[in-house]
Amino acid sequence: MGTVNTLTPLDSEDVAWFRDDPSLPVAARGAAATLARRLGLGSHRSAEVALAVTEAATNLRRHAEDGALLLRTVRTEDTAGVEFLTIDSGPGMADVAAAMADGNSTGGTLGIGLGAVARLADDFDVHSIPGRGTVMSARFWGRGRDGRPVVPPADETVLAGVTRPISGESVCGDAWAARADGDRGASDHALVVMLCDGLGHGPLAARAGEAAVRAFHETRDLSPEGVLNSVHLALRGTRGGAVSVMRIEPHAHRVLFCGIGNVSGYLVHDGSRRALLSAPGIVGSHMRRLRTFQEPLPEHSALVMHSDGLTDRWDHTTMPGLFSRSPLVVSGHLLREAGIRRDDAGVVVVKGAW
Repeated sequence: MGTVNTLTPLDSEDVAWFRDDPSLPVAARGAAATLARRLGLGSHRSAEVALAVTEAATNLRRHAEDGALLLRTVRTEDTAGVEFLTIDSGPGMADVAAAMADGNSTGGTLGIGLGAVARLADDFDVHSIPGRGTVMSARFWGRGRDGRPVVPPADETVLAGVTRPISGESVCGDAWAARADGDRGASDHALVVMLCDGLGHGPLAARAGEAAVRAFHETRDLSPEGVLNSVHLALRGTRGGAVSVMRIEPHAHRVLFCGIGNVSGYLVHDGSRRALLSAPGIVGSHMRRLRTFQEPLPEHSALVMHSDGLTDRWDHTTMPGLFSRSPLVVSGHLLREAGIRRDDAGVVVVKGAW
């Protein structure tokens, strides 16, 4: 097990979910073009983003069941880009490579335009299970004067998260954030991840989630207990919430986990899924004495956190090849498999070269 040198996470901000509706392609295209221009991607690159989003959204309408598209912003320290995620509940693709071929189209596959989307995107991933559905992600950066992406394509994105508000709401009480701790490339480089489930749903729950994220980014103590104490203070005066924090330390071959409330944590390795322990309580209101649990971090393992907007009955062994895909696609797939529409939902996946 070696040191992970890709632990610096990308920040992301959800812009909008677009549900299955006849207006989906037009609405998503307009929003994507506006977002790309606002972020400074330039007119040509913004048009490419709009084209890719249109292709993906049109595929959802023509070939998928219960399709949805998430549009969001991604950021490094000095630039921003556009990312989208599509999720559907079928029919899925038996042969993804064939579906990626230009011009491929059958009534039972999600194939039109996927090859074009992959070529236009700087980072692209897709996973499909016949009979259950497809999840696809694409990321777009601007171009420098030499025509190259302003952010080089990532060898591996170490984590990603997805949140989705309850049906009928535009804001979500589930919120997540991540920070690297230590100098990049240092032997003790670590990654700290937090997921907050603001109580209830709607604007007041979203306020709690936003307060948790601010406190997470401002705290100097990046131990799991230190983060939770900071978030606890920040959530006073709000509804409060359930919060879990994990600290991944590849150099020590371990993960540290501390949670209050019903934000679940799991260590996934080979065919096993191990639950990480948390305690009852409400962060911001009444919180028990904190206890951090330590688990070994096996090679090629993955870590998952999710709110109770996802059931805990998902079984990764029934989703062949899922955890070989990018964290964003894994997150989207788990949301599709286990998410419930009567609550806010949030899921974060971490997987790196440890």
